[in-house]
Amino acid sequence: MSSSSFHYFFAQATNAAAVSNLSDAGASTQGPPAWTNFLFPVLIVLMVYFALIRPQMQSKKQQEEKIKSAKTGDKIVTSSGIHGVITNVKDSTVIVRVADNVKLEIEKTHIDKITRPDADSEKTVTAKAS
Repeated sequence: MSSSSFHYFFAQATNAAAVSNLSDAGASTQGPPAWTNFLFPVLIVLMVYFALIRPQMQSKKQQEEKIKSAKTGDKIVTSSGIHGVITNVKDSTVIVRVADNVKLEIEKTHIDKITRPDADSEKTVTAKAS
């Protein structure tokens, strides 16, 4: 098989494929409805919202409520790891006793964990019972 005969065969094969595609194009085939093109992106957005965004918003809301309920006598841990007891609550800050005669004024937004003295004693009781 020479090079020219290969080109001739290839040209005939591609031409035949083009002719068969043209005859198929005349046939009326219905595809899926147009609204299905938007279904997949909408589903992806909903999955991202319910898997990532909504849980973060809920945990942030719970943290804000917990910080608003901070009161004198609560044990706290700050985001930087400082442990202490709240001695005074102000509008945007709290005074925390860290050690004897050592008090720090800390922004409420930096409170990471709050434990109530009564809840803490219940935990120690259940821990000793088991």
